[in-house]
Amino acid sequence: MTNRTFVILFSLLTVIFLGAVGAGVWIVSQSRQADSEGSSLVGGPFQLTDHTGRSVTEADYDDVHKIVYFGYTTCPDVCPTGLSVISEALEQLGPAAKFVKPLFITVDPERDTIAIMADYHQHFHPSFSNLTGTPEQIAAVAKAYRVFYQKADVDGSDDYLMDHSVITYLMAPGGGFLAHFGPETSPKQLADALRALR
Repeated sequence: MTNRTFVILFSLLTVIFLGAVGAGVWIVSQSRQADSEGSSLVGGPFQLTDHTGRSVTEADYDDVHKIVYFGYTTCPDVCPTGLSVISEALEQLGPAAKFVKPLFITVDPERDTIAIMADYHQHFHPSFSNLTGTPEQIAAVAKAYRVFYQKADVDGSDDYLMDHSVITYLMAPGGGFLAHFGPETSPKQLADALRALR
């Protein structure tokens, strides 16, 4: 190999190496930026009505961590299971549960009136606030939390199901996104995550 060939090859490898390092740094920085921006993209201001008929906003829960779950009261299985997991996790926390506020937000405001939400409240942990509102208010809060929902059956019957995202959000005091949990999460896993906040 001549000196000239060696220099050209060495220069080419150096350029490739520096390019790879630069690309790696860019990917890491973009990943961190996406994580940061993704956190800020979940949650936001809302105005809803709780199961007692009180008008509430996100500011009413600014002093505690929040567990936010979207669903509806006539959901046959997924929602009751998710709310039961949250309830059991809060039971496992014991007195520390007072530092966590669970919010159940309906995606079916047409049927989930204040009275219906009040009746449903008795089935789960007493610290829950069950929130409803106008279709426009629910659409706004669902958009803020990046929650998908729609009627599954559109035959005009009142006996319909709702398709919706099944995610449990953990939000910080002040409203910042901390974590999310899927439907496979156990009460212990959720309780451990909440316990780690203290």
